[in-house]
Amino acid sequence: MIETKMSELAELERLQTQILYRIAKLELLILPPSNNSPNKDLPTTTEARLSAVLVDSGVKDFSFKRVPSDYYDWSFEARRDILGAASIHHLCKSIVLVNTQAASNITDCSDRQNSKYYVVVVQYTARFSAENVKNFLYSLNNGKIPKKRFNLRLAPEEISHNLTGFEHNGVTCVGMKTDIPVILDEAIVKLNPDFFWLGGGEIDLKLGIRTSEFINFAKPFIVNCSGS
Repeated sequence: MIETKMSELAELERLQTQILYRIAKLELLILPPSNNSPNKDLPTTTEARLSAVLVDSGVKDFSFKRVPSDYYDWSFEARRDILGAASIHHLCKSIVLVNTQAASNITDCSDRQNSKYYVVVVQYTARFSAENVKNFLYSLNNGKIPKKRFNLRLAPEEISHNLTGFEHNGVTCVGMKTDIPVILDEAIVKLNPDFFWLGGGEIDLKLGIRTSEFINFAKPFIVNCSGS
């Protein structure tokens, strides 16, 4: 009975979120723009802006939720409970990686197969393996690029912020300033139920999304990028 009610509540929250986003979009069409607003074409909050991006892309099953400022001091179990996540393994994060050994002419994200930067989505409970990603990219390029040209490391926070527009712990794959190729850990694809949580654009904002819809939206490479 309790699980049923929690499921119904989560569904109501998702529906409410989507209604609020559609209202925000309608306001943009109806209300005259403010001459003092630097972003006349965008909703005024991160949540509304990212929601509009998702809705415009045909994503239906998603939800945003605010969390307390000390959220990252909490246990995984406490974070799971406040988000209504199915398990601690459904708690994920987006990290920006830089290929420190890329050739000198590789400076941006224009080539998905050989990008200077990647955003990797992994579970908090998993151990990220840069070596697995390196091997994947080497294979993706059919061995034409020497393995030594792939060395994936966590990008400095300033670079991550400049590329995505989001701060540490708020990075998400939605509405980034730069079209960075996304890598999704295949362990997330195997989660049941197939609805996971990740950063929502602000430190205290989290985004829950149906896995299949995330894949259709982000077009990620699906890679085994967590080791034992």
